[in-house]
Amino acid sequence: MLASQSYDLVVIGGGIQGTAIAQAAAADGYRVLVLEKTGLAAGTSSRSSKLIHGGLRYLEQGHFGLVRESLRERSQLLQLAPALVKLNPFYIPIYQTTSRGKWTIRAGLTLYGLLAGLGTASRFRSVPRAEWAALDGLSTVGLTHVFQYWDAQTDDRLLTQALMHSAMKLGAELRCPAEFIQANLTQDGCELTYRWQNQSLHCTAAVIINAAGPWVNQILYNITPSPPTLPIELVQGTHLVLEEKPDSGCYYLESPVDQRAIFVLPWYQHTLLGTTETVFTGAPEACHPLAEEEAYLIECFHHYFPNRKVVVREKFSGLRVLPKTQGAAFSRSRDIQLLCDNADRPRIITLYGGKLTVSRATAQKVLRMAAPSLPQRDPKANLAELPIELPPSPSEYV
Repeated sequence: MLASQSYDLVVIGGGIQGTAIAQAAAADGYRVLVLEKTGLAAGTSSRSSKLIHGGLRYLEQGHFGLVRESLRERSQLLQLAPALVKLNPFYIPIYQTTSRGKWTIRAGLTLYGLLAGLGTASRFRSVPRAEWAALDGLSTVGLTHVFQYWDAQTDDRLLTQALMHSAMKLGAELRCPAEFIQANLTQDGCELTYRWQNQSLHCTAAVIINAAGPWVNQILYNITPSPPTLPIELVQGTHLVLEEKPDSGCYYLESPVDQRAIFVLPWYQHTLLGTTETVFTGAPEACHPLAEEEAYLIECFHHYFPNRKVVVREKFSGLRVLPKTQGAAFSRSRDIQLLCDNADRPRIITLYGGKLTVSRATAQKVLRMAAPSLPQRDPKANLAELPIELPPSPSEYV
């Protein structure tokens, strides 16, 4: 027997964005249902670079607001989810051939620190030459300078599960695996049909939140009348998991091929190497690492760590949802775009893109947009003080 078939919000998608919205909505006292087709964080939300960071490279692109928001969220997550989000030292080596020189990097790190505010996480330093030999075999050929600053890492799948656990403790409901079938938008709200446990079920909602990631426009095709859509491009990012782990910390590197940012990160007892940017045109569930992506990443790793053996233990790909515009994917904005059918009384809100780090801030934006259509409810918790903890049995949410 279902606890309820009438909801304030139905969230389609159990990734980091959908679960963050569920947590925020449940904390505000709303009746929330999350529909997830496969498993929590089964898509891009478990295939990221696992970083909770401001995005140092976004400063160069002038996205100061996104960096400031991200660093604010990093600070909150370090406090609220200490078992899941941890600070680590990051190293930026500068070579004679590096496209960005010492003073450019120093200026960027100074601004990054100012935007982060006071504290350990905002500091950076120049690493003395005497310490270079301890940097995991980093090549010193042509090396002129090394900076060290601080950023945070997480397990993206576990963080997603923890947000859903928090939402459910506050009364949100989860159907997983459950497939959204179709919806009708009416004057009074929304009527939905979904499949769960071999049954076709119906429910109503004041607002539908479309947080389906790469499947976002596919969801919209099954809603009547047709909601507005944005033209998007799916961009594949591939990561490799290598044997052994770096002992000194994380490395922010410049690809010698195209000057893109590449990360070498400790990942449990292994090394996470990524990522790529390859335009993807197939069905989202069919994305997989390409041989040329693997070769690109290994070439970069060898360039900086020529004496380290490369044994690929695992590889995976995720899809970014980016606005369809001209220019390289690397330079496009990572700001989330929210689209609703009616600003005065929205019945469906669609999320395009977004960053792992700011998922909780995005959830607040979504709720503000949905507010004209939602009833008055008594809040249950203050998100700024609500701990984010793993469920006793995370496998229940997979």
